[in-house]
Amino acid sequence: MVLRTPWAYGLLQDAPATTTNPKLNVPSLLPIINPEKPTRDITHCTSGASNLTSRYPDPVYEDPKILSEYLLFHYGTAEEILPGNEGPRDALFFPVRSVTELLPPDQAQVNRALDVGCAVGRSAFELARVAGKVHAVDFSRAFIEAAQGVAAERAISFSYAVEGEITQPSTARVPEGIDPHRIEFRVGDAMNLPVEWSNFDVVHAANLICRLPEPRRFLDRLPDLVAPGGTLLLCTPWSWLETFTPRDKWLGGHAGGPHSFDALQEILSPYFELEFRKDLPFLIREHARKYQWSLADGTRWRRVAGKADGPPSTPIH
Repeated sequence: MVLRTPWAYGLLQDAPATTTNPKLNVPSLLPIINPEKPTRDITHCTSGASNLTSRYPDPVYEDPKILSEYLLFHYGTAEEILPGNEGPRDALFFPVRSVTELLPPDQAQVNRALDVGCAVGRSAFELARVAGKVHAVDFSRAFIEAAQGVAAERAISFSYAVEGEITQPSTARVPEGIDPHRIEFRVGDAMNLPVEWSNFDVVHAANLICRLPEPRRFLDRLPDLVAPGGTLLLCTPWSWLETFTPRDKWLGGHAGGPHSFDALQEILSPYFELEFRKDLPFLIREHARKYQWSLADGTRWRRVAGKADGPPSTPIH
């Protein structure tokens, strides 16, 4: 069914299964922003130390087409993403698996978790199964508005591409058994997180490192962000592109140089112990006959008390 909600992305009219958006000249991506309606207030979180926009490339992740693909990637059903029995079904539901397959099987309930690069929010919802409070951050305003809409309305409508201008409607829903009030979604910069943020019990960052202009800045904050004894979950396909990261800022992957994981381990080893490593395939559908299949390097690290101290911290309130 088509949902009507009071927020900017959910101002929909009844629509057939096949719709187009002439203003965008792309498949109709419901939800879309209505410029005549006020948008939901968005909370920003940065340390205020620099001009964020100037350090990022063109806003790829503000594109309505990408928003639609990520809503499907995070909330779509198996039949919507990969109809029939053909194809790599083990690559479905990556935003869930990047949490469930990396956390220890006996993971206890914790007080606070942080999801950095949360996109449209499905991993943050999954973290809320084990954490009393989840802070979720992404640089994309469009992604955060979508995630906030799901949390506030419990379900929002969107559409995804089938072929050309043909689209199919779908719904992004709060997963069953999860209290959305546990999650706070904010626009923020992974390289410039608030200085008062520290001592989270679980920190999760999926497919983020190789999309940052300066990944080392984010990695250098991790000893402070993760509490002693806490858990760090990282996933990345190590897909270095100069579109996102200048070549001299890559962790590895240079001819004759180290692999990126080896460089990551060297950076983290003074503060963390590697507990678990696993390949996590993921599948992003562009349209009915085109997909992106990738293999993320998934790791779980333990912040070790007594190892080298991170930057000075002030606990978050």
